[in-house]
Amino acid sequence: MTASHISNSQTDWQRPPVEIAYREELEALSEADKSPRPPGWKMSMKAVRRFIVGDDGHAPKLVCPTALVERAMITLATTRGLLLIGEPGTAKSLLSELLAAAIAGDSTLTIQGGASLTEDQIKYGWNYAMLVNDGPSEKALVPAPLYQGMRRGKIVRFEEITRCPLEVQDALLAVLSDRVLAIPELPGDAGMLFAREGFNLIATANTRDRGVNDMSAALKRRFNFETVFPIRSADEELALVKREATRLLARSGVPQAPADDVLEVLVTCFRELREGVAGDGTGMERLSSVMSTAEAVSVAHAVGVRGHFLRGDSGTPEDIVECLAGTAAKDSADDLKKLRRYLDQRAAKRQGAAWKAFYAARHHLPG
Repeated sequence: MTASHISNSQTDWQRPPVEIAYREELEALSEADKSPRPPGWKMSMKAVRRFIVGDDGHAPKLVCPTALVERAMITLATTRGLLLIGEPGTAKSLLSELLAAAIAGDSTLTIQGGASLTEDQIKYGWNYAMLVNDGPSEKALVPAPLYQGMRRGKIVRFEEITRCPLEVQDALLAVLSDRVLAIPELPGDAGMLFAREGFNLIATANTRDRGVNDMSAALKRRFNFETVFPIRSADEELALVKREATRLLARSGVPQAPADDVLEVLVTCFRELREGVAGDGTGMERLSSVMSTAEAVSVAHAVGVRGHFLRGDSGTPEDIVECLAGTAAKDSADDLKKLRRYLDQRAAKRQGAAWKAFYAARHHLPG
């Protein structure tokens, strides 16, 4: 699906793909782009980099090192696949979507990894009514994302590749090695699909899943690995949470994001509970639950929705406590105890009205 295939009905989509959300910016970048482009790419590497990390009036789409984006682009211009690994919520999926949208103009050829994933959901399946009546034919074939990406010269995204069975992962070996997909049911030339220029694969895997279905050594050799780290700067993380929460809240009919001091409490809380280091440099308990930037954005979104629709304000520190309860209890009941100790031992000592309100609301935690 490309921008030219989208009607005005996209205005009520909950989350339009990147190539639709930033269509005007991508078109302007492409028209002004005079640099050489790798075969099959919609834009040059310089334009893709400008779109993702920001430059010359273009706002950054995520916070990450420019060198990471450059290495990712170089990999995608070769015959190696790209594997983005990192902690949950470090924007691996967003980076893969941005790369696919800028390079191929289409980020929707996506495979979602999971225990139930089968090989035909990756490659191709069949319309069984036509198969029974007419036998194997190209008309009876139902293309899956990998088939479509190879045929059209597009980037295919494979989310959470280590969550799917090893035999399904290894179905990618021949495609990544020889850039050809065999379709033994079809006769003659139709039985071999050769990848067009522009085709490549971006896979993601989070470090908490490594070892669940670890990739074979043969498949690993066909990928270049890039690690996506959490945002290092507290100021950059706060700015990103505010920007993304504002965007999500606008789509939810909420006119403004929570106040800066409320978001500062939220982001500081997430950073300290994620890293196990307090603001003064002393060690503290970490939560086993995912306390990522993406999760912080989700909580900020919930705080804004809660405040606007229940009370008519932009959200309060008390709302953070209410929303944190569900986040902290996802992986372990002990995390609620750790969160309560954080409020009693850390938040209680902080200065400022927002921190005092945050501490005062500790009784909202369940249990």
